[in-house]
Amino acid sequence: MSKSWKLDDMPSQKGRTILITGTGGLGLEDALALARAGGDVIIAGRNPTKGADAIRRIKEQAPQASVALEIVDLGDLASIEALANRLKETRDHIDVLINNAGVMTPPTRQTTKDGFELQFGTNYLGHFALTGHLLPLLKLGQAPRVVTLSSIAVRSASAAINFDDLQAERHYKPMPVYTQSKLACLMFAFELQRRSEEAGWGVTSIAAHPGVSRTDLLHNAPGRHSAQGILRTFLWFLFQPVAQGALPTLFAATSPEARGGGYYGPERLSETRGHPTEAQIPRQALEKHVARKLWEVSEKLTGISFNAQIPTLGLSGPGATTIAREG
Repeated sequence: MSKSWKLDDMPSQKGRTILITGTGGLGLEDALALARAGGDVIIAGRNPTKGADAIRRIKEQAPQASVALEIVDLGDLASIEALANRLKETRDHIDVLINNAGVMTPPTRQTTKDGFELQFGTNYLGHFALTGHLLPLLKLGQAPRVVTLSSIAVRSASAAINFDDLQAERHYKPMPVYTQSKLACLMFAFELQRRSEEAGWGVTSIAAHPGVSRTDLLHNAPGRHSAQGILRTFLWFLFQPVAQGALPTLFAATSPEARGGGYYGPERLSETRGHPTEAQIPRQALEKHVARKLWEVSEKLTGISFNAQIPTLGLSGPGATTIAREG
């Protein structure tokens, strides 16, 4: 990259429709910046109150912003399908999809409404399903991009996709399970790019990570009084501002320099802070045979089949056995 990229370098997003998952933290910063640049922005989250507050905050800072809220629970495959169906009725294309929302390190194992481990189900499988459902709209976009958020945590030497206990049913440790979900996101981004090129979908897939940023993720997941939450509270100065952490995602979503199959993160202090640059890719993320197996398993778990025309809608077929729902 030729120079330190910043918001002033973002090209106009006028005429582009952008969907971002997550209504706070990085998602909010992404939405604000893209709306200011003229994009038609949709933010998608499961909490209507939090979502309405995000819209209000964006409108306060950018009164002319085109921004709308859609409700979706990424831990509920039916909710994801419902969102996709609403968008197909109201939009004729999507230019950018930012798979941003996430759950981090709940202290005890929890599950999604479909029975998946919460972090793997929300961070990865939910976005896998959403991308598949929205593929027809993305293919109709202008130079469409999918940006999927990973994490600096995947650089751990122990990061791996544990196919023998993918849902952490036998052994649950919060951080390794979170790392697996984010490694899965990174491998998905790379595999999506490969499949798009092979099938001629015309969709560019890029991954990004925010470094170590001052979001509420640590407070909202393991809790304010956990070791991670205490670190976030009292050593706040080690975390870069969330607006800075959003830059790699925004670069990946908008810059002509961002390349398909690329991975972007902060440039300084072992990728914990700074301006966007090409991120270090862990060896595990480059294992194509693992990525293919993960994709196949994900199709079976979600009931979503990507193809060059229209992905399978609904939860039908041999891989879509109904899983008991909670509540």
